[in-house]
Amino acid sequence: MNITRREMLAGLGGIAAAGVASAKASPRVQSSAAGIPTSLSSLASLSSAAPPLPAKSDFAIPDGVTYLNGAYIHPMPNVAADALHEYGERRSRPGAATKPLNKVDIKAEFAALINAKASEISFVPNTSTGENLVVNGLGISETKGNVVTDALHFEGALLHLGELQKRNGLDLRIVMPRDWRIELHDMERAIDKDTKLVEISLVAMDNGFQHDLKAVCDLAHAHGAYVYADIVQAAGNTPIDVRASGVDFCACSSFKWLMGDFGLGFLFVREDLLDRVIGRQQYGYFQARKLESHLLPGESPAPTPYTWELQSNATGHFEVGTNAIGVSLILAESLPYIRRLGVENIQAYRQPLLKRLREELPQLGFEPLTPPESTSALISFAVQDSKAVAARLEKANVNVRVGQHFIRVSPSVFNDMKDIDKLLEALS
Repeated sequence: MNITRREMLAGLGGIAAAGVASAKASPRVQSSAAGIPTSLSSLASLSSAAPPLPAKSDFAIPDGVTYLNGAYIHPMPNVAADALHEYGERRSRPGAATKPLNKVDIKAEFAALINAKASEISFVPNTSTGENLVVNGLGISETKGNVVTDALHFEGALLHLGELQKRNGLDLRIVMPRDWRIELHDMERAIDKDTKLVEISLVAMDNGFQHDLKAVCDLAHAHGAYVYADIVQAAGNTPIDVRASGVDFCACSSFKWLMGDFGLGFLFVREDLLDRVIGRQQYGYFQARKLESHLLPGESPAPTPYTWELQSNATGHFEVGTNAIGVSLILAESLPYIRRLGVENIQAYRQPLLKRLREELPQLGFEPLTPPESTSALISFAVQDSKAVAARLEKANVNVRVGQHFIRVSPSVFNDMKDIDKLLEALS
């Protein structure tokens, strides 16, 4: 009996196939050297083709609620919520009549968002797992080389690298920010011929600082190092081109700007690095291209109960078993939705909203923590009395991230200037 991966998924009643079945994805666009898709390089031409923003009717934000917290958890589009409801029907009522599943190759859809190949994409349960797979696959724990990162990198990754430093003596170099940005010349001073990996967040979760990914990759590669980027605060809201930037690895969860949910994300590994540079660290049946049984009556005999061949792509290196099926159905709706809106359009649309916040909040006593040149979806300000600020926002039904000493606002495609006005009024 020859058991293929598709047959394994079919054993789940065909549910999982909706998110990963082979289907023609939206066509990939060609990219310029600058990393901006040439077919999308003009915002004027985009505006005539993409749906208009704000897309309020595409989401079920309750009346009276102002949600400006997409960097924390992004709401699902209505079509994605409907797909999740349909999945619940299938799981709770086997055999009942249900709507046809949306068969979208979500790896191909995500690959198109970052100008990668689908074969370079594997599923991971979250961003941190992707980062661990890269670090472990490179053998960082055993290497005598150093790892360079910065203080604005994701806290979970800094914890991970810090534990390797404490437990294994890893030479870890953390570049500190100046004026809430990481200067390239400071990174250059930390990187040398013994640097094995440079780890960064493309967009910093605390204040929205954006690295020049190509410049970081050029610097690292000139010293023989590889680059891993956490793209969870960029994918789906900021243009990413893995070819133009030259990044070696990147990963993200889907519950933020990809409008998915917890439990499923993506890991990109440049195909020429598979096996040559980064190896397999775990094994499971999802990695098999062919899994053949020799155990049951009528099957061909063999010295072992099963024989198999591993896939050579990213899936064959990093996926072990069944993924989060419900999330895959959500992404089968949300990823094409994001591509229809156009990431460049999304980025351009929010700039007036961010500009207003950058101009108005300092006049209300909030010191900006985000560099003014940033175009990311996050903007942060220092807060003196966070409890009082949180209480005023809660009373006004305005949802933003309020930390102990900062406030972070992250508008999305359903927000408009009226939402910004409501936030400013609540803080006035």
